[in-house]
Amino acid sequence: MPELPEVEVVRRGLERWAGGRTVAGAQVLHPRAVRRHVAGAADFEARLRGRRFGPARRRGKYLWLPLDGGDSLVAHLGMSGQLRIQPAGTADEKHLRVRITFEDPAAGELRFVDQRTFGGLSLHPDAADTDCAIPDVLAHIARDPLDPAFDEAAFHAALRRSRTTLKRALLDQSLISGVGNIYADEALWRAKLHYERPTATLNRPRTLELLGHIRDVMHAALAEGGTSFDSLYVNVNGESGYFGRSLDAYGREDEPCRRCGTPMRRRPWMNRSSYYCPRCQPPPRPRRQKPKK
Repeated sequence: MPELPEVEVVRRGLERWAGGRTVAGAQVLHPRAVRRHVAGAADFEARLRGRRFGPARRRGKYLWLPLDGGDSLVAHLGMSGQLRIQPAGTADEKHLRVRITFEDPAAGELRFVDQRTFGGLSLHPDAADTDCAIPDVLAHIARDPLDPAFDEAAFHAALRRSRTTLKRALLDQSLISGVGNIYADEALWRAKLHYERPTATLNRPRTLELLGHIRDVMHAALAEGGTSFDSLYVNVNGESGYFGRSLDAYGREDEPCRRCGTPMRRRPWMNRSSYYCPRCQPPPRPRRQKPKK
């Protein structure tokens, strides 16, 4: 599933292109693509017509296009969703689910393509009582570490209170957004921290160091257009990202650690996999039980 860098690459492409454009029409070609729009496909099409897009926005792994009038078009990319910008008249993609056209014919079309139909588009009002304009369906999502308003002290305090393990905390979008399985493994490898280390054992300097590694790996991924393992993740122009060639941990089972040469390991973890170096990232020691009196 796309993580923050991949979604940010898509957002930047939409920001340069979609802001200020007025919708001429929308066509839903597969009902599952708008299943999160509870009023249905016909309402989705009717409510988009004549609306003007603002610049694309993102929180963590979640993307939306503000509309005049207070609503937003929220895009869930899921496992294989793509937002593609195509010239009008271009042949339809095999898994085209939604087509949006614009009053300016030269603008082309915005297309939602989704092979596995886990993603989708929906319209939502902005949340009330929040410090920024964000769709109500996303109001519970925490700020991400690249957000200038991200509160490091509050994150450390929440981490200490969470009574869980590091990777579980990093994937909890109510604590910190945008981090998924790939970049969690990458940041933990850089920080020399095991994924099962209890969050309560991190002091504030260690938390800040981990945040620094998370930001570094995300900036590095953004510079290369994100991570693509197959043709399912592409930017708005259909181009793949290349950060997958630079990964230090994820997907490198049995390959030598780039720091110490020890073979990397993979372990099943929450229906996913965790990749780590057993020497650089030793597992936490079991806590000794106090003898019963």
